[in-house]
Amino acid sequence: MSSEPVVLSSAPAESASDVALATQAARGDPQAFERIMRRHNRLLFRTARSILKTDAEAEDALQDAYLLAWRALGSFRADAKLSTWLVRIVINEALGRLRRRSAQVLPLDATVEPVNTEEEDTVEDDPVHRPDREAMRSEMRCLLEACIDSLPEAFRTVFVLRAVEELSVEEVATSLGLPEATVRTRYFRARGLLREGLARDVDLALGDAFSFDGERCDRIVARVLAAHAKPHSR
Repeated sequence: MSSEPVVLSSAPAESASDVALATQAARGDPQAFERIMRRHNRLLFRTARSILKTDAEAEDALQDAYLLAWRALGSFRADAKLSTWLVRIVINEALGRLRRRSAQVLPLDATVEPVNTEEEDTVEDDPVHRPDREAMRSEMRCLLEACIDSLPEAFRTVFVLRAVEELSVEEVATSLGLPEATVRTRYFRARGLLREGLARDVDLALGDAFSFDGERCDRIVARVLAAHAKPHSR
């Protein structure tokens, strides 16, 4: 029989399993934990963002949660999904920040961060990448994010995990410690509230669409009256 020691696979991020990476990271391999972070960053940031509602604080919470998770990796058991385990840690960190924020009675940060201020090369004959369409999509994204932020806290995280991150009902229930029936109920209720909010915004926008009163109205009226006052030319 071979006496060679068994070595954990150093597979690339695309193929290494979460369990293998967690084992390596728990043994002190920083590259393994970097792979874990890059693999789950989006899910965990959106989870924190759904609770804290600001990008900056969500990033801070995620960083602290990662540090907690790294130190606790030795307690991770492979019978659970690593993503679920990490989501729980992030939720606890975000909720803790909310409690500390409430205790300090600090005002919420209402600063809206600029969306993609970098100029990008575009192909003029490609309607998908035209600057006006990209600007429209940015505005629509901001509108959607604002509507999601306005959802009640009980529904908001369920909606982000289920609709934005596309986790299954079972995964969301496990991550949040909720019955699956509750996840379904909150998700459908969140969708309904989101539709109502977007419908209201659309109705208000329709009233302002192709605005005609004010300067434009005055200009056209003046031009017509001036033209009418001139003698008819033959």
